[in-house]
Amino acid sequence: MPDLDSIVAQARTQFAAISEPAQLEEAKARFLGKTGSVTSLLKTLGGLPAEERRVQGEAINHAKQAIEAALALRRDELARARMEQRLAAEALDVTLPGRNSQRGALHPILRTQRRVESIFRSIGFDVAEGPEIESDWYNFTALNSPENHPARSMQDTFYVDASDSAGKPLLLRTHTSPMQVRYAKIHAAAHREHPEMAPIKVIAPGRTYRVDSDATHSPMFHQVEGLWIDEDISFADLKGVFLNFMRAFFEDEHIVARFRPSYFPFTEPSAEIDIAFSSGPMKGRWLEVSGSGQVHPDVVRNFGLDPERYIGFAFGTGLERLTMLRYGIGDLRLFFEGDLRFLRQFA
Repeated sequence: MPDLDSIVAQARTQFAAISEPAQLEEAKARFLGKTGSVTSLLKTLGGLPAEERRVQGEAINHAKQAIEAALALRRDELARARMEQRLAAEALDVTLPGRNSQRGALHPILRTQRRVESIFRSIGFDVAEGPEIESDWYNFTALNSPENHPARSMQDTFYVDASDSAGKPLLLRTHTSPMQVRYAKIHAAAHREHPEMAPIKVIAPGRTYRVDSDATHSPMFHQVEGLWIDEDISFADLKGVFLNFMRAFFEDEHIVARFRPSYFPFTEPSAEIDIAFSSGPMKGRWLEVSGSGQVHPDVVRNFGLDPERYIGFAFGTGLERLTMLRYGIGDLRLFFEGDLRFLRQFA
């Protein structure tokens, strides 16, 4: 029988000289494969006497175990070497500065909208949102705008290629007042069933659309409109609510307001609201910030309420206008150009 120690030593030598896993498996076959030297010795045991077969079998098994141990050791060594090589190739220089993730921030107009919502929620107003594609009835008729009103023309309003149930073209809302009508109708219906419900107090912020574009106007812009309807709401309530809102929004307790007579089809009487700051670059200048008025009886009727019993006020102001005044921005178009140099100032 061949010298088993010599076979084991030969296997160890060959395994140690191999640097590739595939070659190692080929070397394994030469010793432990179906025709390998150790396997061939095991096949000869059948022709030996029982006692000799036991002794030789034990010796061959010891040799086989020694070769398998050498094989496993070399496999681990090659695997470890590959891992070290990979780590060296993919090494990171931990002394280099890390890559900072860029953090986003709220757009200044959205910051303004959330601030406005927070202030009005604090004094009991709901916040209502609704569709931006509206029907003629909600956008014009329910708000007492006559058929020949200039805003209905293609020069002022964006129309879409679809019609409402009355056959009139749908449009992109020109103000958020339609949401006041929707909210008030739902609230009025519920109030008839539950008279103990609170009065209608709601603001409607959101995007609106008009055919207009320059440094102070955009075809798409944002508004917030307010509505308070109850049995005894007057211009005094409007002045108190709006003035306190302005003071909270601009954080200036000395802002003053004035009302100038005006005309809107959905209010009667109507007024433009101007404010004046007590300090800063705008000190002493009157700035128009809102339109307002006592809700027209026809509009109250379209809400589903009795105008002989219910009365209230409405107002509307541009969120871009408020944002420009709060942050000292001179050109409306900056809000929509996506210039990061501008937007990062609000991060």
